[in-house]
Amino acid sequence: MRREKRAAGEAKGEREGEPKKACCMVSEMLEEAGIDRARARQIRRQVLEGVILMCQWQLQRMEERREGSPPGRRGRKIDVE
Repeated sequence: MRREKRAAGEAKGEREGEPKKACCMVSEMLEEAGIDRARARQIRRQVLEGVILMCQWQLQRMEERREGSPPGRRGRKIDVE
């Protein structure tokens, strides 16, 4: 495949009529914020580990609730004034 030659001021993805790619916009935002790839990867990993931990905690709560209440027993409805 042939690569097109770009004008000196024309950046990748900024050709006339073409919108910028989302990945390029994210990279630019991270660069402007001073976050490099390694730091972004570290933050992504921490967020995913937090989500996993939250899901495990929720599953544990559901298991405890199922074991703690006798079968067939439900909450009572009350009227609030």
